[in-house]
Amino acid sequence: MKNKKRNILLIGGGGREHALADKIRKSPLLGKLHMGRGCDAMAKTVGEFGEIVPQAIGTYEQLADYCVEEKIDLVIVGPEVPLVKGIANKIRAVNIPVFGPTQAAAQLEGSKIWMKQILQKYNIPTAKFACFDDADEAKQYVRDEYKNGYASNQGKIVIKTDGLAAGKGVVIAEDLESALTAIDEAVSGKFGDAGKKLVIEEFMAGEEFSYFAISDGSKAQFFGTAQDYKRAYDGDKGLNTGGMGAFSPAKQETDALNQEIDETILQPLVKAMQEEGMPYCGILFFGIMLTAEGAKVIEINIRMGDPECQVILPRLQNDIISLFEQAAQGDLRDEVQLDDSVALTVVMAAKGYPQSYQKGSIIRGLDKAEKISKDGVIYHAGTKLIEGHYHANGGRVLNITAINQKTLAEARNLAYNIINEIDWQEGFYRTDIGE
Repeated sequence: MKNKKRNILLIGGGGREHALADKIRKSPLLGKLHMGRGCDAMAKTVGEFGEIVPQAIGTYEQLADYCVEEKIDLVIVGPEVPLVKGIANKIRAVNIPVFGPTQAAAQLEGSKIWMKQILQKYNIPTAKFACFDDADEAKQYVRDEYKNGYASNQGKIVIKTDGLAAGKGVVIAEDLESALTAIDEAVSGKFGDAGKKLVIEEFMAGEEFSYFAISDGSKAQFFGTAQDYKRAYDGDKGLNTGGMGAFSPAKQETDALNQEIDETILQPLVKAMQEEGMPYCGILFFGIMLTAEGAKVIEINIRMGDPECQVILPRLQNDIISLFEQAAQGDLRDEVQLDDSVALTVVMAAKGYPQSYQKGSIIRGLDKAEKISKDGVIYHAGTKLIEGHYHANGGRVLNITAINQKTLAEARNLAYNIINEIDWQEGFYRTDIGE
């Protein structure tokens, strides 16, 4: 099996998956990369190595049968939703390795309440919290906490939906009135079923960044750090989004801090998942707050971030197929190697995102932009190729990425120089990524 070419199935079709596809196609172990009909640029990137999964395949059971028929050697799952819905279980049932957690382990992201309770049970540092399935009880709790001074930390309190809300289900309320409004919006159906239950947390002051690890169920290794930008507009203004930009490594990263997180958060969580009878396989993505008391968990995600993936994978020196395959088979033996370069990505989104936006506008200048530098990469998140022109086909549309740079300033300059060549009047982006 060591030198055999692998047939890979990649689940997902956004900017994260475009970055994954780009990394996978460079592996000497790749035979054929099977993928769904995501953005058209993915198929163009993979070229002769690519195979599109037929649209007629609509269930996880059918997908598992497809894996058997096409002799798939490894399935890599990009987004969180299929994992929470149990795609890994269906494919593992036909004895095909999957890089991604089981449905039970995916509760770490699928339910913030479940995740917080695991952290609490195993004494993993996180914010004080309370859970509710009744809006009136949640409101009374918030009133009491403001009255008792619990929310005195800059006058803020955090309201979170329990379920998946595409990165938009968190509100940092600045005062009591804002907190009550956030509760009403969450339970009103704004986020669907995700808002039926709520987590209310103390506000943690400090520096926030993202910490990644890879786990095979019993062993886990550091996989890099990143700094992301969640708010829609410059200066961290506007609504939360899925992410408007990122760079790696995060400024907070040090060997000492990495060791602290490994000892107090990563290894205890991996052990906890084993003890709970649901060993965790895949990427672990921790939102970390560096507080005066040390590193604490804000949230846990069960996949690579988007757009954090776009800045971490270019720094990965390992063969991605070999590394992910080892983890999927419960035998992570190679040491993760990241280079010392800096990568930065800026998201170009359709005007109106993260609320209502228009699809179909033409994006011009991409060919010219891609020729600026060999270290400039444009990952497509939501585009469609029509008669030779790319059209916007989503909220977050492009990831303009600078890789292989020596400093953050160099990475920032290159990314924005590339953006200057793109003509898309219906789009917008933040101008302060990396400042």
